[in-house]
Order: sequence, then C-alpha cells, then structure tokens
Amino acid sequence: MSTFDPFVAIADPNRRHLLMALRREPKTVTELSEGLPISRPAVSQHLKALLDSKLVRVTPVGTKRFYAINPEGFSSLNAWLRQF
Repeated sequence: MSTFDPFVAIADPNRRHLLMALRREPKTVTELSEGLPISRPAVSQHLKALLDSKLVRVTPVGTKRFYAINPEGFSSLNAWLRQF
C-alpha cells in the first residue's frame, strides 16, 4: 500500500468536499457523488487518494463500502499546524 501526502490530498477541492460530506456520518460512493459535478468513478479515485493518505477509512457492509473520516489520519496534519 502506498502512502499519499495528506497535504496533497486536501489540496484538491473535490477531496475537501468529500471530507466535509463525511464529517457527520459514513457514506457510500453513490451518496458521496450526489451533488458533485464529477462521475462516481472520479469520486472513487479521489477516495483512493484519501484512503492512501489515511484521512479516510472504508468498511465493507454486505455489498456496500462505507467511507468515514479516519481521525488518526489527521494527526500529522494537526501536529504540523500546531507548530504555528
């Protein structure tokens, strides 16, 4: 598994939108793609970058995959920001 820089991950506005959508509850790709001007496959690619940067985690439930915020993944971002 590759690791993706979380700062690069949050630089993209679509990924920031996905993170904001996941703040309250886990969601599927279909739920996340609603209201976005990009396709479901594009949402999946953005989620992959968020998964690789450890900002999001995924839990399979039956045939669905639920994406949620991974609080531990934000620790490197928070540690860097706390310097200032």
